[in-house]
Amino acid sequence: MSARARHNVKISGSGPRPMVFAHGFGCDQHMWRFVAPAFEDAFKVILFDLMGAGGSDLSGYDPARYASLEGFADDLVLVAEELNVRDGVFVGHSVSAMIGLLAARKAPHLFSDLVMIGPSPRYIDDAAAGYTGGFSEGQIHELLDFLDSNHMGWSQAMAPTIMGNPERPELADELTNSFCRTDPEIAKRFARTTFLSDNRDDLDGFDVRTLILQCADDVIAPQCVGEYVHRALPNSELVLMSATGHCPNLSAPEETVAAVQAFVR
Repeated sequence: MSARARHNVKISGSGPRPMVFAHGFGCDQHMWRFVAPAFEDAFKVILFDLMGAGGSDLSGYDPARYASLEGFADDLVLVAEELNVRDGVFVGHSVSAMIGLLAARKAPHLFSDLVMIGPSPRYIDDAAAGYTGGFSEGQIHELLDFLDSNHMGWSQAMAPTIMGNPERPELADELTNSFCRTDPEIAKRFARTTFLSDNRDDLDGFDVRTLILQCADDVIAPQCVGEYVHRALPNSELVLMSATGHCPNLSAPEETVAAVQAFVR
């Protein structure tokens, strides 16, 4: 099976330059429906599902391969190479921000611009290194244990926290439903891969032009994390958004589109 079929790739747009969108944990490419169309006039827009998500071929899920973000980055490289992506724009939400960075390190010719929406190189605080990720190690393990024991309950409890915007409950409902559609065993494994990852060293020496979009009141990737990524990447720009929560592609698509358009012009 081709990488295109394996990852449910969808291509639209009439522009010559490729723009690849990658979704976050518990989501799929549908989460870009308010953002990606805005770029179809100027770019060749490429959407895909991470292995285990959306319409990806679940028979290709290998727990060993996807025990680290490297496996997902290898998939991204395969998809991009198959589609002959060169000097493209990569837009990654949440965990996919680091997946895109890893892919760009593996194959530097693929992307000349990266957009990271709510990135985090490490979710767990590291007091010895003076790093604040937003969670203690105990909190992360409690979160993972809750998911292990009650996938549905975890989804219903966590989605509103992640989404923010409590005055718009329909947003949290969409994220809850997306979480619940994910195979529970794959969700448990991907959560461990995501929340136990540490990609701080991968930021070193990375000089691809990068836009970091940082939301207010983001409990998953707080502002101090966005600032850390910005300091670590010398060729980066940090934009503090008015949007709140962790999913501005759903809660504030107009602001997200405007920030990305200003960056890629």
